[in-house]
Amino acid sequence: MPFTQKYRPKSLKEFVNHKEAVETFLKWVKGWKSGAKALLFHGMPGTGKTSLLHAWSGESNFDFIELNASDWRSASQIQEVLGQSMKQSSLFKKSKIFLIDEIDGIAGRQDMGGVGAIIKIIKESKFPVVLTANDPWNQKLRSLRNYCTLVEFGKVHVFDIERRLKEICETEKIKCDKDILRQIAKRSEGDLRSAMSDLETVSQGKKEIGISDMESLDFRERRTNIFEVVRNIFKVQTGLAAKLAINSSDKDPEEIFWWIENNISKEYEKPDEIAKAYDALSKADIFRKRISSRQNWRFRAYMIDMMTAGVATAKNEVYRKFTRYQYPSNIMVLGRTKGKRAAAGEVIGKLSQQLHCSSKKIRSDYLPFLKIILKNKSMRDSISKSFNLTKDDFSSLK
Repeated sequence: MPFTQKYRPKSLKEFVNHKEAVETFLKWVKGWKSGAKALLFHGMPGTGKTSLLHAWSGESNFDFIELNASDWRSASQIQEVLGQSMKQSSLFKKSKIFLIDEIDGIAGRQDMGGVGAIIKIIKESKFPVVLTANDPWNQKLRSLRNYCTLVEFGKVHVFDIERRLKEICETEKIKCDKDILRQIAKRSEGDLRSAMSDLETVSQGKKEIGISDMESLDFRERRTNIFEVVRNIFKVQTGLAAKLAINSSDKDPEEIFWWIENNISKEYEKPDEIAKAYDALSKADIFRKRISSRQNWRFRAYMIDMMTAGVATAKNEVYRKFTRYQYPSNIMVLGRTKGKRAAAGEVIGKLSQQLHCSSKKIRSDYLPFLKIILKNKSMRDSISKSFNLTKDDFSSLK
């Protein structure tokens, strides 16, 4: 059974977050009378809109009937499926409560009369009705809002998600570092359901979750921008949390290296901290060079350790300030000169073919002398004819 179902709250005590929403619901359901307004739970997916009804019904004496509005596409279908059920008493004379999920699903033009049918059901129902929607302010739900009391479900706080994940790990007897749970909680962006799914993904067939298991996660569209990645590296307190910070970025570690290098002195203020951070980064740079010179990609792990954990732990305490991180100057230069460098590469490639040597040798042995020779007009014309080079080709080599 998936974690999202296995650990769905079975009582209000297990329900995470949204104290105000729970209080509003309990007050409403206790005082509900026929003809009263429905409740419209709204908020992003995974914030507990449906789970609240499941949790409450687990400890109440109500029959809980859950329906999905997107399954019906017309007023007649809605009335046929829901209308009679909401007028008939329960077989065992228990009360009922209805949840019509994803009310957004009947808001299209093809659902002509669908919203009107829901309104009619709310007005005639003998039992409480709760609706859910991601966006209650959709223009097509305007008339429906008049018959509903809106209850907002905000994002679940990262600490509440982390605590719930920890409880699941304890129940499943899974060993997992606190920093990894925090990273899973953060990347869910307030969606507890997706956090539970991610935990299940990384723990599949394991009794211990390590940092390498995080690579199995599909980071969906939740890519953290580079400024947030740099901020996380500088602001966290542990080395593991700093290493996890780059997992949510689609930037290459090589590029993140230059972002860190360019912003250490902007974040850290004490000379000894700056010195320690640059010392760690210099070691990362050694491994970075060895990757390219030896083509040994195992060095990348050491590079990442030093540029993230090494830099993060160089500080004595977290700076509680806002820092405006700046784009690395060398990357800006490379961006501005990209076209010229590409043109120079084509010329060097042409010379490499005609001189029967590598492009690397052209750059190191021939190019310095060629730049001097090109200053002489007569020699420049001679070389132009010999190697079929144009005036623009010469310009790209300067």
